[in-house]
Amino acid sequence: GKWGCKRERLRWITLSLAEQRAYVMRLLDALEVTDRDKRLKVARAILYLAQGVFAECDSDTDVIRWSRHNVFLLYDMGIFTALLELLSMEMDNNQACSSAVRKPAISLADSTELRVLLSVMYLMVETIRLQTEDDQPDWTTAREAFRTELGSPLYNGEPFALLLFTMVTKFCSMNAPHFPMKKVLLLLWKTVLFTMGGFEELQEMKVRGRERLSLPPLPEDSIKVVRSMRAASPPASAMELIEQQQRGRRPLVKQDSLDTYNERDPFKNDDEDDSEDADGNLESEVDPLDRDVIIQPPPPPPPLRPPTDRASLPKGLPWAPKVREKDIEHFLEISRNKFIGFTLGSDTETLVGLPRPIHESVKTLKQHKYVSIAEMQIKKEEELQQCPMTLGEEDVEETPTEVLYLGMLPNLSQYVIALLKLLLAAAPTSKAKTDSINILADVLPEEMPITVLQSMKLGIDVNRHKEIIVKAISALLLLLLKHFKLNHIYQFEIVSQHLVFANCIPLILKFFNQNIMSYISAKNSICVLDFPHCVVHEMPELTAESLEAGDSNQFCWRNLFSCINLLRILNKLTKWKHSRTMMLVVFKSAPILKRALKVKQAMMQLYVLKLLKIQTKYLGRQWRKSNMKTMSAIYQKVRHRLNDDWAYGNDIDARPWDFQAEECALRESIEKFNSRRYDKNQNGEFAPVDNCLQSVLGQRVELPDDFQYSYEMWLEREVFSQPIQWEGLLERN
Repeated sequence: GKWGCKRERLRWITLSLAEQRAYVMRLLDALEVTDRDKRLKVARAILYLAQGVFAECDSDTDVIRWSRHNVFLLYDMGIFTALLELLSMEMDNNQACSSAVRKPAISLADSTELRVLLSVMYLMVETIRLQTEDDQPDWTTAREAFRTELGSPLYNGEPFALLLFTMVTKFCSMNAPHFPMKKVLLLLWKTVLFTMGGFEELQEMKVRGRERLSLPPLPEDSIKVVRSMRAASPPASAMELIEQQQRGRRPLVKQDSLDTYNERDPFKNDDEDDSEDADGNLESEVDPLDRDVIIQPPPPPPPLRPPTDRASLPKGLPWAPKVREKDIEHFLEISRNKFIGFTLGSDTETLVGLPRPIHESVKTLKQHKYVSIAEMQIKKEEELQQCPMTLGEEDVEETPTEVLYLGMLPNLSQYVIALLKLLLAAAPTSKAKTDSINILADVLPEEMPITVLQSMKLGIDVNRHKEIIVKAISALLLLLLKHFKLNHIYQFEIVSQHLVFANCIPLILKFFNQNIMSYISAKNSICVLDFPHCVVHEMPELTAESLEAGDSNQFCWRNLFSCINLLRILNKLTKWKHSRTMMLVVFKSAPILKRALKVKQAMMQLYVLKLLKIQTKYLGRQWRKSNMKTMSAIYQKVRHRLNDDWAYGNDIDARPWDFQAEECALRESIEKFNSRRYDKNQNGEFAPVDNCLQSVLGQRVELPDDFQYSYEMWLEREVFSQPIQWEGLLERN
């Protein structure tokens, strides 16, 4: 039984490895039975093993240790593949789908089998993915084998992630409303994270990619720079300043909190207020009751490398400035027009006739020139398009990213729209609409709560459920964008474009148009119900008071993580895209983003400031004048692009923007790339043509069965009834 009994206590953990393997083998055989209830019982037994036989453990660490041991054993015995077959079968279970579609209210009971299967698979993916110091050598081998297996097109010619994407689209098209979306999305995110790699691996892949292309190394490790950044004090709003004056304090203490960084710098979680700063760098004392600490991340694990490897940037700006080749060309074009009256196109070497200071400027620009992998990929793509015959076939490496892109390509827009629909349904700012998708199928019980306590608990569960969905989708989208960008820029551009066309930019801005401080300090978890605590320790009695008090954590790391991911996605979509930057301006994102600066966490602030930086020149002089503190923060924290007049340029009407033209030009490049690289019939126009009448007429042509019946009708319709303009044909020749 699941909980065991006194007589059988300590059974599993006292068995030898051979006995454990024999038992798992029996479970594997039992999964084959046709009786659905028996199959579910066996799947639950496998889940119990994957969860660490908790009835036989005395502490949380014991449960986790046994969970790891059992998961590697289950993988070794081939349980994952067996569960995958059952999952495919459940997905195609039309009876369950049609009965769920007809039901007025769907509850947890409708997805029991799916949830058990997905839980085991999630535990297996997540446990095997994580490395620990006490890993056995054969576990490392198993990890690599599992990673390869999940990322390869082994499951019906598709990678595992694609099966999960299919579940997402099926759910969003209302054909399978009982699918447990939270579990599917979590498993999908962790599968992509495992097979393609996280941000640390991405950084290493980027370094290797630059080496392969003989590009100079990156000026810094961005992960380390962001980690060593410190949060800035948020700008005080006009309302705060007025309140402080009324309190009779010294209201206007001159202090730039960005310079005098103070660990216990106050920020106020006041009502959202669109008014801008009364004065750029005015800050004042705040009531001690309003004081709060800066959001510091949990202590990181001990460093693997010596601490000397840290980004040593104690003074000055954190980022080395960058210049693009086209910036140098643009600078020289203006200088040549001014001093010699003509230009030399893309020639950046000839400086004849230009004064000495221009020589110095060009030298400085070239010192900071940065060529990205994306620029090299675009250049190579142009060459391949121009000379398809001489350059021949491109050698494309079958990376997990490439395999997934190829699988996603036919239905890419459906996947993107489905993810955004789910994100919208789970966002805290969304109001429940009757036509929106029901994402609560795997959290609502069959019997709705009767008591106040049950209602409170369900309310917390529902909020937590939505937060996890937002976390999984935001992390998944960011990972896909980053991996596709590194694999090939046009793969990134097509996903970005689908996101933009599906209204991702206003959706993210809508998400941030809430009291972000309260979202980040939300307490939607009940510690005593967390696994494995709830199965090892005595369960205290839950009361309305204990539920209201929430946990002891000051901040909800889950929500902070989601916010940073969404800001990073917004940055990825708008960077270097003039028309999309103008969307940020048109949707009035500046006050929304400025309010997000209240969250004093360095990484989140950095991505907010980046989004403000790209649009400052379109916001007008008055905005900049009344937001000097924000401008100062941008200057200190965001990378500078030499020649980019972000702070003083008044570009309000200077550049017209045609959203459609820009996106159409980009789509054309993407489609050329896709047809050249993935269209198997692309060489049709280069194939030799047979001009001999006899051999052409002598070829055997496969005709449909009904051809002889419809042949005369076809002749009548297509040939005899069509008047032929013989004169026109002669004129054309």
